Amino acid sequence: MCGIYGIIDLDGAAVDAGLLDAMGRVTRHRGPDDQGVYADGPCAIGMRRLSIIDLAGGHQPLKNADGTLWLVCNGEIYNFRELRAGLQARGHRFLTGSDCEVILHLYAEHGDTFIDHLNGMFNFALWDAVRRRLILGRDRLGVKPLYVRNDGRRLAFATEAKALLALPGVTAEVDPVGLQSYLRLGYVAAPYSMFKGIAKLPPASLLAIERGQVEERRYWRVPADIGTAGEDEWLQRVRARIEESVRMQMVSDVPIGAFLSGGIDSSAVVAFMAKHSEQPIRTYAIGFSGGAADQFYNELPYARRVAGLFRTEHHEIQVKPDVVGLLPKLLWHMDEPIADTAFITTYLVSEFAHKDVTVILSGVGGDELFGGYRRYLGNHYLGRFDRLPGTLKRAAIGFGKLLPSDRHSGLLNLLRYAKGFLAGADLPFEERYLSYIQVFGRTAAADMLLRPPQTSFDAIASAFAGAKSPDMLNRLFAVDAETQLPDDLLLLTDKMTMATSLECRVPLLDHELVELAARMPESLKLRGGVLKYTLKKALADLLPQDILYRRKRGFGTPMGAWLKGELAPLLKSVLSETSIARRGLFRFEAVRELIAAHERNAVDGTDQLLSLLNFEVWARIYLDGREPGDVAAELKETLA
Repeated sequence: MCGIYGIIDLDGAAVDAGLLDAMGRVTRHRGPDDQGVYADGPCAIGMRRLSIIDLAGGHQPLKNADGTLWLVCNGEIYNFRELRAGLQARGHRFLTGSDCEVILHLYAEHGDTFIDHLNGMFNFALWDAVRRRLILGRDRLGVKPLYVRNDGRRLAFATEAKALLALPGVTAEVDPVGLQSYLRLGYVAAPYSMFKGIAKLPPASLLAIERGQVEERRYWRVPADIGTAGEDEWLQRVRARIEESVRMQMVSDVPIGAFLSGGIDSSAVVAFMAKHSEQPIRTYAIGFSGGAADQFYNELPYARRVAGLFRTEHHEIQVKPDVVGLLPKLLWHMDEPIADTAFITTYLVSEFAHKDVTVILSGVGGDELFGGYRRYLGNHYLGRFDRLPGTLKRAAIGFGKLLPSDRHSGLLNLLRYAKGFLAGADLPFEERYLSYIQVFGRTAAADMLLRPPQTSFDAIASAFAGAKSPDMLNRLFAVDAETQLPDDLLLLTDKMTMATSLECRVPLLDHELVELAARMPESLKLRGGVLKYTLKKALADLLPQDILYRRKRGFGTPMGAWLKGELAPLLKSVLSETSIARRGLFRFEAVRELIAAHERNAVDGTDQLLSLLNFEVWARIYLDGREPGDVAAELKETLA
């Protein structure tokens, strides 16, 4: 695990390797243990290393025996032992025990198809000194991010965007298309980023630079075909593959643990870790202290129950986070603003876990794979709703507009979902799904911006166009795998864990498990309104019923309640008319109306307001060039 970065001159001129020093310094948190640089004429590559496997000998950049191939790689190759054995049998000589070295030898053996052999999470840069060719790559699901800047003269890349901003002549400017994407979705969808001139390499992509030409290709997609096995066979396949994925991802030469919320996904990961470990598994959970809204997000009792079942070495922390002090620091680490409160929770539990372990396993991805989100129930309930008489349907849609919109109790959360369902009930399938996941609707986003971009990019529509499954639920899975999963959940997981120098692995996103889940019929993922039907049955003798069937709770914070309470003065200061006018991007009238509607529960504006708040805090750091600590002090003074 590390951060990688580098530059290649497209005209073939020699690159000053000293430029990489600043790129390394700004990403030191990703790799506090080691650093390395290799330069060869027009190409220079570098890394910061967090030592996980082959602690003594895994220094990067790695090279082959004759020094014609050089590599920097961020991540882990989980099947490296099997690959290494096969390559050695064919005469390849390895110089280290590093898992990443197999990439060099696979490339020598198979050319660009080497990537099809890898099982892991990674981004990498491979320099072929003979062909004077640089290859950049990213794993299939996009667990590890990679940013690219191509100004026509040179192409620079880095795991974090801030490393590119450290280069001479590169300034931080907002990309109008990225900003529009952020307002619509609460994150910036690839290939855009929030920075003009900096792109994100999409998941499952290779970028090759040779003789000044840049070529990008996609090497993998979520399968579109549906399998024909019986239910019992699906149950056996799913369980076996989850167990094998967890077992593979437990490889480590440093202490390892697991995040545990007490939900199905993290509980399954812990259960299989316990099965394959001779020592008690270390588990880490987080809860909130405070009022009713805080307790609504507190999952500690469930985590304790699972920890007791599998006799883990359990650690938990109950917090009332210093949001004002944390936001600037975390948004600096994020590189881009995000409207998902899970980035705060993820950072806090990562900081807590890093006191004991260097590697952590997480249950991220299970909801996408096996149909765990309530929004996936839209078609199920629409089938029942459509059987109602037309007059009753119209009355229900009208009544839905009157429902309160809040999320910080079981009843209010249910009413919020009902309101969202009724609002989209008469929309086409794709637009209805977009209405469930968007932050600002198309009209509201346009109304918020002073100057909408001249060009636009609809990431969801593009993802739907590429989702070819005949099965509606699996089409949604393919859309999420192109958008929210890599650019929201996995991005925040990577950035927040690495902010604490903690490596996070996501065994439920093993690509073979993903391919298996993608071919599972919708009827086995969702049956009779039961989400994750097959997964629950597959784990029925492993996890208790009260864990398998408990009400779902997001891994977030009670931000909406805080914005109405103790953070209300901060919200109104950061989004004041003066502040909005100074930034020159949003219409203050639209901001003011949103705040008022949220305060009276006419809308649940948590995500919208958080997106605007986080954007302004991010802008003060990246656009105004201020230190996170300075911005935090300013925000605290506002509250004081």
